[in-house]
Amino acid sequence: MTEVAEPTTTATGEEAFPLVRSCPFAPPPAYGKLREAGPVHRVELQSGQEAWAITRLEDVRQMLTDPRFSSDRFNPGFPFLTKQGRPVRRTNFTASLINMDPPQHGAARREVVGEFTVKRMKALQPRIQQIVDEHIDAILAGPKPADLVTALSLPVPSLVICELLGVPYADHDFFQVRSSTLLNRDVEQDDRIKAVDELQSYLDQLVTQKENEPADDLLSRQIAKQREDHGDVDHDSLVSLAFLLLIAGHETTANMISLGTVALLENPDQLELIKNDPGKTLDAVEELLRYFTIAEFATSRVATEDVEIGGQLIREGEGVLGLSYSGNRDEEAFEDADKLDLERGARHHVAFGFGPHQCLGQNLARMELQIVFDTLFRRLPELKLAAPVEQLPFKHDSSIFGLYCLPVTW
Repeated sequence: MTEVAEPTTTATGEEAFPLVRSCPFAPPPAYGKLREAGPVHRVELQSGQEAWAITRLEDVRQMLTDPRFSSDRFNPGFPFLTKQGRPVRRTNFTASLINMDPPQHGAARREVVGEFTVKRMKALQPRIQQIVDEHIDAILAGPKPADLVTALSLPVPSLVICELLGVPYADHDFFQVRSSTLLNRDVEQDDRIKAVDELQSYLDQLVTQKENEPADDLLSRQIAKQREDHGDVDHDSLVSLAFLLLIAGHETTANMISLGTVALLENPDQLELIKNDPGKTLDAVEELLRYFTIAEFATSRVATEDVEIGGQLIREGEGVLGLSYSGNRDEEAFEDADKLDLERGARHHVAFGFGPHQCLGQNLARMELQIVFDTLFRRLPELKLAAPVEQLPFKHDSSIFGLYCLPVTW
């Protein structure tokens, strides 16, 4: 067996994590240097914490399937990139899926996983197609240039998740503003707490409404299921579930729509592949997910026991960053990893995480992205950027990478 090294601090020679993506199409150069130097490194975070950074794909996947690594963000050793990112435990807070560990996590996930099966997602396909077509109709009827973020990227997944949960779309500005506040790493803690409280209050009222007036939506079905299975409704758990799905369900897909569009427009030879053969779009979606890895720090954990990863001993209570963006650019896992190759067919990426906490809504995200890209480039074949890439406002300050606006014309 490989001798396990004692924990030692390894200087990266770079700025503290999180590292800024100086190029929107490539991870920070430090990631490649770290991978070359070894699989596991001690790094300093902007929060002042130190943590272990895991850089290679197979080690990241191993860590994410090991039950000795906890997702509990209230654990004192859990690594946070900035001081503002650390959550404050609220008296009315019920743990959501992303904060749970076994066996609580498995039981809670089984309650809701049926809402996100491939079969149920296919049933949503006609409605998603209708939503996309309606927004592209509006783009074509409107002025040029258009901002694709406000005209398509944000409203499509927002409408879909609102309809899925039973949230009135008229309230989308309310939750988009607050979710943006929560994801911005520079926001002060007081503003973050206020955004959490306001969202929880809104969703608390919504769940109460569904308990009294059920409809055909996810929350109403969960209420009926809990009453049938347990004889009562766990109101607070449904508020936490709605909180998680509402934020994750539109921010991630919205940013991938914008980033994917930029990448395809900047790589016309790759774009032609899906224009000529829409059957290749699903592979294209997988490659774009790998290529950008927009939620790269969602795979952070804390060790609950002493564990060896990549020949390095990680002590109980120490934080770990499973650098999914670094793993998704690992040359040992993906040949010519920094190249966008829509025919790569590499579904073993970790853009959706891996293991028990792998993204619950990944089937929905894939379908939305496929429908958007197929429809957008079929109906606007001459689409092009209305500003140089280097002038686009990328989200370097957000926990989910993306674009604040995307001017396009045709």
